[in-house]
Amino acid sequence: MGGSHMRSAAYGPVHGLLPADTTEDVRTRGAGVSQRIAVLPVGSFEQHGPFLPLATDTLVACAIAREIADAYPVHLLPPVTISCSHEHAAWPGTVSISAVTLHAVIRDIADSLRRSGVDTLVLVNGHGGNYVLGNAVQEASARGERMALYPAPEDWETARERAGVVTSLLTDMHAGEIETSILLHTHPESLRPGYETSDHVADDRRHLLTVGMAAYTDSGVIGRPSLAWAEKGKELLTSLTDSFAPYFSLLTEPPSTPSPSGAPGTPPPATPPSPSGV
Repeated sequence: MGGSHMRSAAYGPVHGLLPADTTEDVRTRGAGVSQRIAVLPVGSFEQHGPFLPLATDTLVACAIAREIADAYPVHLLPPVTISCSHEHAAWPGTVSISAVTLHAVIRDIADSLRRSGVDTLVLVNGHGGNYVLGNAVQEASARGERMALYPAPEDWETARERAGVVTSLLTDMHAGEIETSILLHTHPESLRPGYETSDHVADDRRHLLTVGMAAYTDSGVIGRPSLAWAEKGKELLTSLTDSFAPYFSLLTEPPSTPSPSGAPGTPPPATPPSPSGV
């Protein structure tokens, strides 16, 4: 990663999609920050055309989260692998849970983390249909808890431009250039033949929530996977890792101190740096 961040020497190995940290790894990594941050990949189990696996969104979310955990002192969690994929129900293999259930899972995880000393939760979302995650973050913030949703559309747009992805975010909706590029870089063994000839464009999807994906694609693909390239996947992840820097800075700021009247106050002034610059 570029910039001033160093890759965390405390970051443990990963077995498949599961972090292999011990509790001591988590304690050591959190010792140098004012707010301990956990990163939760949230994927899905849904159709991604004939050439990408059902677990694509989980693999993408985990790839982003692992890059973040390599570059920042955060606690990497195992992924949520089934979420809200109701728009893909017409295809065999797709599995969903309700938005209410996903919301409850996120809140339970955040509550549990705080009890074990991890103050902040970042949701790394790999599935665009998980709309309820935004509500979960809004509600947590209103309660005075620290939570964030990543990446934002602006982060994806920056990554798209930096990686030379040709397809717009509107067109690259599902199993397209971005997802295929990331898997070509991180899990090339998971792709089946056919992405080179599976392009399908359906930019006008205004009734998607009512009629589902099947009204707009026979194959399950909406995008241009033929333009995918492993190097683009690498650059996408690098950009998303760099774009996490302002999130990390925001989430590790000291919490505001209430004024004597009970009104929100301002954070205490930052401690001046020592002469050594440490």
